[in-house]
Amino acid sequence: MPICGPKLSLCGLIISVWGIIQLLLMGVFYYIHSVALIEDLPLQEHYPTPKEFYAAADLAYSQNAYNCWIAACLYVLTLVISGQQFYANSRSTVA
Repeated sequence: MPICGPKLSLCGLIISVWGIIQLLLMGVFYYIHSVALIEDLPLQEHYPTPKEFYAAADLAYSQNAYNCWIAACLYVLTLVISGQQFYANSRSTVA
């Protein structure tokens, strides 16, 4: 049963694929502690010792990596729904 039209379902497919690729790569880069992403971490301005800073940065990198991977999983769900809608629309136009 089609809920959305063929153009919207195709748009959902394309955006989902792009979101999955981007978020998986960002999750990997957060996981390997890419220095280029340090500005996106929720860190304080000053830490009493370098050890506390490194501990907070490790925790923030890990949390951001997991958040990216969870968002990628949500995009997989969107991809499945959009694919089902695209298939349902293509079957309804043939009949």
